[in-house]
Amino acid sequence: MTAIVARFYNCGMKRIKSDKIIFADQLFDGYVYFDNGIITDVTQKEIPVFKEYDLTGYYVSAGFIDIHTHGGGGNRFEGSVDEIVDGCNFHLMYGTTSICPTISAAALDSMAQSVENVRKAMNDPRVKGTIIGAHLEGPYLSRKQSGAQCADFISDPNEQEYLPLLERYGDTIARWSYAPENDKEEHFAKALKKYGIVASAGHTDATYDDMMRAMENGCNLVTHLYSCTSTITRDHGFRKLGVIETAYLSDDLYVEIICDGKHLPPELIRMIYQIKGADRIALVTDSLALAGTDQKHGFMQNTEFIIEDGVCKLMDRSAFAGSIATADRLVRVAVKEAGIPLFDAIKMITLTPAKIMKLEKKGRIAPNMDADFVVFDDNIDIKNIFARGNLIGTI
Repeated sequence: MTAIVARFYNCGMKRIKSDKIIFADQLFDGYVYFDNGIITDVTQKEIPVFKEYDLTGYYVSAGFIDIHTHGGGGNRFEGSVDEIVDGCNFHLMYGTTSICPTISAAALDSMAQSVENVRKAMNDPRVKGTIIGAHLEGPYLSRKQSGAQCADFISDPNEQEYLPLLERYGDTIARWSYAPENDKEEHFAKALKKYGIVASAGHTDATYDDMMRAMENGCNLVTHLYSCTSTITRDHGFRKLGVIETAYLSDDLYVEIICDGKHLPPELIRMIYQIKGADRIALVTDSLALAGTDQKHGFMQNTEFIIEDGVCKLMDRSAFAGSIATADRLVRVAVKEAGIPLFDAIKMITLTPAKIMKLEKKGRIAPNMDADFVVFDDNIDIKNIFARGNLIGTI
């Protein structure tokens, strides 16, 4: 437990003191002042405060942002409101102060009910962090790249299905992963853009041309690069680029990677980083409900999986089904195994996902930003978490 020293004065201002505040691309030795959940100043000046948290010797980062996770602590994000609340609070204890509960491909009425439950959880006072909104991963995916998604529920975009859903939940759905090659006239991408929803190419067999059309109509993200994303194919000897190559060629295209040390080897993580850079990569857990539990067997919708070697696998062990990672593990793998500088690893789980999701008040420690902080040691072990200016506690 990190030592916390409190000093009481006749005002509501609080401050964190540390010599390792991650401020832009430098370590800052000084104070972060915050009040009513908002950062008011980052300075070396001493100002009278209501309470001080002395975290000297520990890193202080902006709160982590996970934009792709299916659950944790035994809680499914396709489940009840209580499960969503508990799952979000579980991930908060590992540094995730802002989260996108992810809903897998299922019958559309079931997915709609899950979105309704996310909406209720967004307004539930029991949630200590911030729910950005729901992430729908399906049903408009590629059967060829279905991975752990249940193929029975995969279909092509249907306006009669998705338009009523967007009209009802356009304020709750934050992002939607889909296969651009099946959105022939880009009607679906255009609809997402109209509602301000992040369109992401995922579980897709798209070619370069498919991706170019999608990007022209608002798609600016690739869901878990290298996991169920197409690569170079040959047609009578002529090579066609896939999603992976398009991601490397397109400077404006963001990618997310499952940085659990299992889905991608450290060398591949480092290669992606060297090509795309920290400004275009978001680290995600893609964790399933069993993250943080001792269970070794479960289901994602109708897909059965086991946990072996620190990762979720399909029962025939032909592919991974998701991770059991938490956000701190992503940073640890990036820094300790892939050799990525700490500043950039932190950017990839704070500022970059904030930009992807258009979260103007999150992702960095600066005046007028939300007072979400993660405190950790040299091993990236979490010591304290602050969400909305409130000390949440430690693991």
